[in-house]
Amino acid sequence: MTRSRCLRSIVTAVAAVPTLAAAQATKPIAAPNKAYAAITGPIAKILSGDKAFATTDYVQQFYRDPASRGFDAAIDSVVGVLRAAGYVEEKPAFGYIPEKGPPPKERLTYRVESRPSRGIAWSPLGASITLAGRTKPLEQWSTNHNMLPSQSWSTPLGGIDAEIVNVGGGTDAELDQAGVKGRIAYSETPGAGRGGRRNGASTPGLVQRAAARGAVGVLLGQRLPAYNQQEKNRAAINFTGIPYDTTARIFALFVSLAARDTLNAALAKGPVRAHVVTETVFENRPERTLVAEIHGSVAPGERFVYSAHVQEPGANDNASGVGLLAEMARTAAVMLKAGQINPGRTITMLWGVEIQQTQRYVAEDSVRRKAIKWGMSLDMVGENTALTGGTFLIEKMPDPSKIWVRGEDQHTAWGTGQAMTPKDIWPHYYNDFVKQRCVDQSVATGGDWVVRANPYEGGSDHTPFVAARIPGVLMWHFTDQHYHDDLDRIDMVSARELQHVGNCALAAALILTAANHPEYAKAALDELAGIAEQRLEAEGKLSRAALAKSSVDSQRVILEAWRDYYVGALAKVPEMTLPHVELTTEVAAAQARVKKKAGAVLATVQ
Repeated sequence: MTRSRCLRSIVTAVAAVPTLAAAQATKPIAAPNKAYAAITGPIAKILSGDKAFATTDYVQQFYRDPASRGFDAAIDSVVGVLRAAGYVEEKPAFGYIPEKGPPPKERLTYRVESRPSRGIAWSPLGASITLAGRTKPLEQWSTNHNMLPSQSWSTPLGGIDAEIVNVGGGTDAELDQAGVKGRIAYSETPGAGRGGRRNGASTPGLVQRAAARGAVGVLLGQRLPAYNQQEKNRAAINFTGIPYDTTARIFALFVSLAARDTLNAALAKGPVRAHVVTETVFENRPERTLVAEIHGSVAPGERFVYSAHVQEPGANDNASGVGLLAEMARTAAVMLKAGQINPGRTITMLWGVEIQQTQRYVAEDSVRRKAIKWGMSLDMVGENTALTGGTFLIEKMPDPSKIWVRGEDQHTAWGTGQAMTPKDIWPHYYNDFVKQRCVDQSVATGGDWVVRANPYEGGSDHTPFVAARIPGVLMWHFTDQHYHDDLDRIDMVSARELQHVGNCALAAALILTAANHPEYAKAALDELAGIAEQRLEAEGKLSRAALAKSSVDSQRVILEAWRDYYVGALAKVPEMTLPHVELTTEVAAAQARVKKKAGAVLATVQ
């Protein structure tokens, strides 16, 4: 992860309770649900957390800016997994839209789509800074991948030797007073950052202003968000970038809190010189998106879409999503060949640039967009929670908890995201269906895997789905003390966590895309009715407790909203069936259960 949360506005949701408490934990309704055993059983035997971990480990060694060498290496590694699993390459690889061409002969296919990159591709190769008179580097790229901000330039071959001069906050007056010509300008706490979640970025223009005054390079400190626990993780650096500048062409480096302490101590004793080496490459490279598909046997135009973004340089963020989706693709191929599944709808898997890849897939073709039934983002899915501090979360598509944030339904430390009103909520079974598959996985494996959910916040690959009114959820972990920092390496990833997430994420898609299984929808109806009854009971307790500070009418509005949400969601469950089955009687019975429970709860709020 991480997801590029810097893209989100941090706005308090309507009627939200400002808190960073734990997100919602759900008790099992009927776990594991035996109705889906024909799918969940084989997944549990075939999907390998170790294989997902191995791909994650390979990918995480690369810094993966869009279109960079590392980005492409990650794409190519997944292509290798797909080929070995039996996926066949589609032609042509550019601009191919299945709905506008003949159906593929193969059930398992992949293609690599290439587009002109939005900007120059930047690839880091290495960096180090060593203070004069010392042999051990103050910092080096092998242990601090984020020390090189994106778009930083290389030093001359062999590096550069220069004096380091402290320029305070890096204002024009401070730069002039320090006299940076021929020196390395060092700003320990530059500016206020760019905002969002990439805190600690340099004041815009500091690098260029230092270069204009003759500086040969710039060293920058960072202020990390509270959840990064900077005082504890003193060697950590958040990844970020500087503006692309073909005029200045000087290097920039970020220094961790530990490195700053060492540097400041040296500067306190007198002038300090350093030897700096930076190696980066700017290239015109295409932006690539990998698309793999298991083509449906009955309605191939309808689909479930997974997204796992490649860019961002961490292991959990998001090499874990890349590695896990590759293993899910392999597992589904094994099951298809063994006759254990025969999806009636298509399952599409995307690896590319976060949000852009999903937005394009949704927007490029109107026919395809209308037939996308569900979306899921896999982002920061493998965390060793004992080390990162994060917990597994399902970020829901907007439901009433987005409007009325209370009880166990709390936003994460990331923020509340886009403010919404009741008109932005549309009833659907998807949130609870996906969550219950994860609860099933937890119970089936001993109940020690914690499954939680948080209200919709946005900012990852589920956002374009929701914006297009397509049911979409995010599987992730938070709060993570190494979110966006360069201590997010493979030792923070758990093969067992990858196994858990992969099992339930794949089960959700295989159940929803299955053909000729109306019993799956019937089981989902009964399950959802039970979940709705639980929810109404819990909301009733919250409303009764809130009456001391709130009106009866306002509390009844909340309860009625949840009632209407679930009544509407139950009506959509027959859409799961393929061929379509009405299930009119079953839906009416489930809705009656919910209405009866709602009536009983409402009667207690007076």
